[in-house]
Amino acid sequence: MKRPAKRRLEVCVISDVHLGTYGCHAPELLRYLKSIRPRTLVLNGDIVDIWQFSKSYWPAAHMRVVRHLAGMAAKGTRIHYLTGNHDELLRKFAGTRLGALSIENKLLLDLPHGQTWLFHGDVFDVTMRHSRWLARLGSHGYDLLILLNRLVNWGLHRLGRPRVALSKAVKDRVKSAVSLVSDFEQTAATIAADRGYRYVACGHIHCPEIKTLATSAGQVTYLNSGDWVENLTALEYTSAAGWQLYRYQDDEAQHQPEPAETPEPDETDAAADAPAAELLADLLREISMK
Repeated sequence: MKRPAKRRLEVCVISDVHLGTYGCHAPELLRYLKSIRPRTLVLNGDIVDIWQFSKSYWPAAHMRVVRHLAGMAAKGTRIHYLTGNHDELLRKFAGTRLGALSIENKLLLDLPHGQTWLFHGDVFDVTMRHSRWLARLGSHGYDLLILLNRLVNWGLHRLGRPRVALSKAVKDRVKSAVSLVSDFEQTAATIAADRGYRYVACGHIHCPEIKTLATSAGQVTYLNSGDWVENLTALEYTSAAGWQLYRYQDDEAQHQPEPAETPEPDETDAAADAPAAELLADLLREISMK
């Protein structure tokens, strides 16, 4: 069985992958990345979770994602890494370019459907600005909830029951959380409208969305790429269809068995188990850094 042809996209946006944490769905993300061929890929923050990074937990699947991204850059995909709060240490490198990869804090794309302003969105988070220790504590609690969620879903799968998203259910039922999401969306749209942008794309709150919001300066389409912890979502853009929200769970092609035979071994996947120093050298070579 042959692999299906890759879908060609002009822009793909993913965020909140949280590589290095137990909640990250790295195998699913890798399968998605292998199914597309974007001209531009925007990594909109919290791709690597530096807050919770541990030398004792970095699975090969997580390294395969990093290597695949490096491979995409080497093959011509323009990759913009926009910093978030969990990878904020990279903000000191904003403006750095390594071949086709650039590190930035925000990005403006001039697309046929209108200018799109992209940034992670943690700048609107009051907790992040004034009580960072509380935000970090909440992050660890969230990670524990994700672990519990996986255990519950394992049990439900054994019983033939559908999976549940505990953290999403909590957020949907807590009025303050719903209000926070609404305020976040409206604030992003208002600032974008004031700057004359047609679209604004964020991450951060793990709530995938495409909606048109009214502001005093006019209407703006608010976009959120969601995450690869709970929702497994991305934003995709083509000049024919405009911005679309991709959901891994709704993609029937991703739930088909992998091809039984491949023409040759996947060297990228196999290399994920190499020593760290060798991996780093290979990655730097792939993104053309001398």
